Amino acid sequence: MGASRLRKNSEQTLVRTLVVLIRNTTWRCGKLEKSIVHHLYKRHMTLGKIGVSVRDIMQNLNLGGEKKDECLDALKRLEKRNIVKLMLL
Repeated sequence: MGASRLRKNSEQTLVRTLVVLIRNTTWRCGKLEKSIVHHLYKRHMTLGKIGVSVRDIMQNLNLGGEKKDECLDALKRLEKRNIVKLMLL
């Protein structure tokens, strides 16, 4: 398998992932990470949903093209810092 095929498969898996907010903190986060955490918190408070799909986050924050890759990287950084949890559907 080529490297591009492996990357495409991992991106498709991430797009089908549910993001759950663990801690509502944006200390030492970038602008994109802050907007993701704010979106998750707002969805939880208004709709009562615990998890939001990655696709929904990208659509609501108007992310596409190269910004999509940045969003996926930001989600991985947030998971590494135990702010969100990524769960496969």
